[in-house]
Amino acid sequence: MKSLFLNKNISNRVENGHPWVFANEINRGKALDAAAKGGEIVQLLTHDKKFVGKGYVNPQSQIMVRLLTREKQVEINDQFFHDRILNAWAYRCKLGYVENCRLIFGEADEIPQLIIDKFNDYFVIQTLALGIDAWKPSIVKALEQVFSPKGIYERNDVPVRELEGMEQIKGFLSPEFDTNIIINENGIKYHVDIANGQKTGFFLDQQDNRRAIQHIVKGADVLGAFCYTGSFEISAAVYGAKSVTGLDISQNAIDMCNKNAALNEVENTCSFDCVNAFDVLKEWTREAKQWDVVMLDPPSFTKSRSSIDKAAAGYKEINLRGIKLIKPGGFLVTSSCTNLVKPELFLDIISMAAKDAKRKIRQVTFNSQSADHPIIRDQENTHYLKFLIAQVL
Repeated sequence: MKSLFLNKNISNRVENGHPWVFANEINRGKALDAAAKGGEIVQLLTHDKKFVGKGYVNPQSQIMVRLLTREKQVEINDQFFHDRILNAWAYRCKLGYVENCRLIFGEADEIPQLIIDKFNDYFVIQTLALGIDAWKPSIVKALEQVFSPKGIYERNDVPVRELEGMEQIKGFLSPEFDTNIIINENGIKYHVDIANGQKTGFFLDQQDNRRAIQHIVKGADVLGAFCYTGSFEISAAVYGAKSVTGLDISQNAIDMCNKNAALNEVENTCSFDCVNAFDVLKEWTREAKQWDVVMLDPPSFTKSRSSIDKAAAGYKEINLRGIKLIKPGGFLVTSSCTNLVKPELFLDIISMAAKDAKRKIRQVTFNSQSADHPIIRDQENTHYLKFLIAQVL
């Protein structure tokens, strides 16, 4: 096994537990990285040859090493990944996430850049770094041994792979199966398009938050913007909303909303429109329309630190419009999936939006992603979702 050495004069971030080692933290004078092939397992040492850990290397990537273990005696092989998946499954079972869950959440489950979503008996995999992509056959083997799944599919059609020198691909990792499936969540059914839906086909990270709206939507007129396939909106209808209006810019998403409404027999309660939500919220504010509950679940506004201010302005604008559309005593349900927008900043943004709208708000609940997406302190990529319910007075 080849060895790489940390520079002497760097922070102790890696030694304190962070699994990412950037290229500028590696001592190239002492390193054998020129001989280490991309995807190969290497051992990482301090400048004075103390063992730090083992992980996979990619000299082409800005994140040169991603650590898998801090234990010197542990071998990285098929059994290693089998055991990690088994441990991750035991954690989800303990918390009650047994039907649908994020089985592996990358660094939070000590398998950097591996995503595995479990939709009942079907599994969707993303291998987002060269090192874990090399172990894809081992991952598939482990899933087959632990779960005997009905199907495994890879959704590696994501641009981040290109930063690792890999192509975007998607397809079957098991015998072919119908990729349009139905799942149950919180007693509600959803169609999931594994092959063509966003990310892995369905946003499991909001499953606990969808359940959190059940009391505030009863008997309410509900507006949902950026509804995607309507998971929040269908939940509201099933939980007893008087009426539900959903907005999304994608016709494919709206078609799926209508299918999900029919699947749950709430199509008479729900109305979905293919429109630009930004424009419609602004127009309806001018028209002084109002709802009992307004739900906002926009896509990420930035992936770069340089545009955080622009993202914050975007979040403020849509929340300002949303707050103006809420009847006194009604509720705002709002989210941000931008990990660079910290929880404190997100709450400040909502407060500023309320102030500009000349409305007072009081917090009902403030959550992150569901616990099958575990958060590791000091690893900001594992803590990305912010979810707020607030009453608007």
